[in-house]
Amino acid sequence: MRSISTLEQSQASADLDLGRRAFLKVSVAAGGGLMLSLAFPAAAGVMAAKGKDVKINPFVRIAPDGTVTIMSKNPEIGQGIMTSLPMIIADELDVEWKNVRVEQALLDPVYGEQFAGGSYATPSNWDPLRRVGAAGRQMLIAAAAKTWGVSVTACSTEAGRVRHGASGRALSYGELATSAASVPAPDLNTVPLKDPKDYKIIGKFTGGVDSPRVLAGEPLFGIDTTVPGMRYAIFEKAGVFGAKVASANLDAVKQLPGVHDAFIVRGSDPQAVFEMGLVDGVAIVADRWWQAEKALQQLEIQWEQHPTSTQSSERFEREASTLAQGKPQHILRQDGDVDSALKQSAKVVQASYAYPFLAHVPLEPMNCTADVRSDGTAEIWAPTQGPGDIQEQVASTLGIKPDKIKVHMTRAGGGFGRRGDVDYAIEAAAISKKAGCPIKLLWNRRQDIQHDAYRPAGWHNFSAGLDAQGRVTAFRNHFVTFAQGKKLARTAELPDNQYPAGFVPNLEYAHSLMQLGVPTGYLRNPGNNGIAFAYESFIDELAHAAGKDPVQFRLDLLGPPRVIPAPKRGRQTPPPFDTGRVRGVLEMVADKAGWGKQSLPAGVGMGVAVYYSHWGYFAEVVKASVDSDGRPKVHKIWAVGDVGRQIINPAGAINQSQGAILDGLGQALHQAITIEGGRVVQTNFDTFPALRMSEAPPVEVSFRVTDNPPTGLGEPPLPPVLPALCNALYVATGKRIRRLPIDPALLRA
Repeated sequence: MRSISTLEQSQASADLDLGRRAFLKVSVAAGGGLMLSLAFPAAAGVMAAKGKDVKINPFVRIAPDGTVTIMSKNPEIGQGIMTSLPMIIADELDVEWKNVRVEQALLDPVYGEQFAGGSYATPSNWDPLRRVGAAGRQMLIAAAAKTWGVSVTACSTEAGRVRHGASGRALSYGELATSAASVPAPDLNTVPLKDPKDYKIIGKFTGGVDSPRVLAGEPLFGIDTTVPGMRYAIFEKAGVFGAKVASANLDAVKQLPGVHDAFIVRGSDPQAVFEMGLVDGVAIVADRWWQAEKALQQLEIQWEQHPTSTQSSERFEREASTLAQGKPQHILRQDGDVDSALKQSAKVVQASYAYPFLAHVPLEPMNCTADVRSDGTAEIWAPTQGPGDIQEQVASTLGIKPDKIKVHMTRAGGGFGRRGDVDYAIEAAAISKKAGCPIKLLWNRRQDIQHDAYRPAGWHNFSAGLDAQGRVTAFRNHFVTFAQGKKLARTAELPDNQYPAGFVPNLEYAHSLMQLGVPTGYLRNPGNNGIAFAYESFIDELAHAAGKDPVQFRLDLLGPPRVIPAPKRGRQTPPPFDTGRVRGVLEMVADKAGWGKQSLPAGVGMGVAVYYSHWGYFAEVVKASVDSDGRPKVHKIWAVGDVGRQIINPAGAINQSQGAILDGLGQALHQAITIEGGRVVQTNFDTFPALRMSEAPPVEVSFRVTDNPPTGLGEPPLPPVLPALCNALYVATGKRIRRLPIDPALLRA
């Protein structure tokens, strides 16, 4: 099914408009052949030394035998970007995918921003990478035309060959590569791009370029890295976040088998605990990781007292309840007169929703290999989402010049935002500097769970008024969240334009803050992974209170299609909120799921939710029931997404969507981090469970293609599944879930 919206997405921020700033460099590759480099001037805002030209490194290489090597610029954390970004270049270059080889790039300013997060890779790279491929194609055509003495307009390309239609002559790219290197590079802003109907690679189901190697167990991941002279390290930090080392039995630990050294590492800054920098701890260096892990069991550390030791989940619950009953500390947004509107409402609905702290738990624990040398240089191998941050923060912490640090991006066994922080890399580098040798630092699972940057817990306290026709006339949310000192905790904010702001005449958003000594950070779809649960569940409550179908209620609340500009946040100006696109995915998922047309047996319910985040629109329907013990059983999930006019790799798109949805399902059913005495209680998957294969339902993913620039898929599919599940359970049982994770005791008959 294909639906084209008449509403164009606005131009993304200038930071994303790389195609207009990039230019092409051409040279002859070593051994012959064409080498194309996409250069980003310093003015483009990418990493570059001030006042100096950006160093040019190869982006595309064409060998004499016709093999095309494309550098993958961004980290590969399992989202398939190492396949999809090269697909863009390859299609515009007009080569056969079987002749493409993909290599992981090093960190280098020539590639622009190299980062994995925010579903940012597709919108930021779609246009410039198409243009570099198209420019290469034009140069090869020009070389062939010169060779034959014909017009370039008389030539065409197909499957890595340039053809002259009138004479039937053809030359392969490999035969033309060296001569093409002498052709002036075309202007990237004006180079002609393919008509989408002519795509041969883009839009085709394509397996991951490194999937065979992953399946074969080849050493691709950070945890697999080995370098000459390397030793292993483990680093123990305080259970109470921010506590300093008072003393440790270092001499005894040094005598243990395989241990070379044990020493205290001092933190770099009092705020490092919140900024995921270097904090106090004890390092153990050994010949083998297991020797270091066994030595850790004999390590005895005395920690200094720290104020965070008074904090606990139980205390936060009590304080949040008290704050919710009082006047909010800060008003975030106020439209109309909510108090007056509530008094005049035909019906007032009130409800409070809560969700816990969450850890990231990627299957590959935090690890990094670092070699900090006495000559002031360093080399780092890391499974990272932010190689530039590693370079910058290691340099700052250790006093090394950033350009003296080489960063290798290894394959990552999951990121979900955790590897956007770089504490583990800073620790590895600090230990290497002290130990005087290359160090592989590997956290154990307990450390991985107990020293995370957590999704913050949150408490939403809603009031809404409905008129006699069931329309929302007033909406209020008093959100209780966290501060760290004078700042909001990371990802603990409530956006002042959070839907349904702008759609209800009388609306108030406010928050009250509790102090938090626990670090927080970016977990897959930051903020929205909790906010969507609360908002879309409460909107569902309003639909039932109004006596209306939940899909139709949402459509009525949205009103006719319109475009609402989005405020700039940080370095980005997101596209506008397009209600026509919201309506489109909501109507399509209702159709796909047979909403209102299925005859559901007693005890089975269907729930719906829709959400816009990270530039993507997703609506989801969950069909679920409850067993005799109150445990939810999900029968099926339908999802419809609108991420623009082009799905680059449908295989990766479906995989990302299904993965995000199942990730959210696991959060709803099982996961919570609890704090006692300033420490995280959970230690492994037995106390912080992941979704089991037996719990994973069929997930049917469809895309509504609209005439808007393509956007990413790592995050937008996640938020709607949590409220959709809880809304389905309400229909199945008549019991409303207002707290995560779902407690089966509340659902028992």
